[in-house]
Amino acid sequence: MSTELFSLSGRTALVTGARTGIGRAVALGLSEAGADLILLGHNDDLEEVAGQARDRGSAVRQVVADLTDPQHARELLEPVVAEHEIDVLVNNAGTIHREPATEVDMADWRRVLDINTDSVFALSQLVGRGMVERGHGRVINIASLLSFQGGKGVPAYAASKHAVAGLTKALANEWGPHGVRVNAIAPGYIATNNTAALRADPAREPEIRGRIPAGRWGTPDDLTGAAVFLASDAANYVNGHVLAVDGGWMSR
Repeated sequence: MSTELFSLSGRTALVTGARTGIGRAVALGLSEAGADLILLGHNDDLEEVAGQARDRGSAVRQVVADLTDPQHARELLEPVVAEHEIDVLVNNAGTIHREPATEVDMADWRRVLDINTDSVFALSQLVGRGMVERGHGRVINIASLLSFQGGKGVPAYAASKHAVAGLTKALANEWGPHGVRVNAIAPGYIATNNTAALRADPAREPEIRGRIPAGRWGTPDDLTGAAVFLASDAANYVNGHVLAVDGGWMSR
């Protein structure tokens, strides 16, 4: 099999939440495969990852947008989308709120849904229109194991990630006939800021790690191969799929 199947040379990828964690790793992985990048973050501290991508030969543009206001973020991105032919959209930005369901304030519920679900649809719609018109494009949503399970103490997050999985399938159905593939990656337990509280919990951490057949927490770099695959021509017949990258968690 030719490695050209996995090449992203000549393509442009927009990655949200690109400053740290999974977004950063995925952005640099796409860069390594040859893609130019548009990096979106909620503050202007994107220069480090942008510099690393430039060192790999990628052209890079940075966009600061607050996804707690999906409509405003969309408006900020409209001129960027008009100037660039975006081939790959990675909806990675996300947040979590940990609290028993009986105690969750509706403002915290709404903030999680705004970032994790509403912004995914708003940006997919904005970028997807051009993809549909051109007859080519790749959308990769970052789902979660809680797209399949309920979890504990994270009701808004679980609801949002179930919605991401459903939206992935809905858009795949609509846009597949137009040459646009829409898939999702469901990371397992990955060592990021979102899981810091779990990794620091002396009871939960060994319980979680003990269920993972790989015997360890994942790293953001463990997601890059899946992202490059789904963005590339190697996955031309993969559409509407939620790919678990979880060290085997779902097999237990």
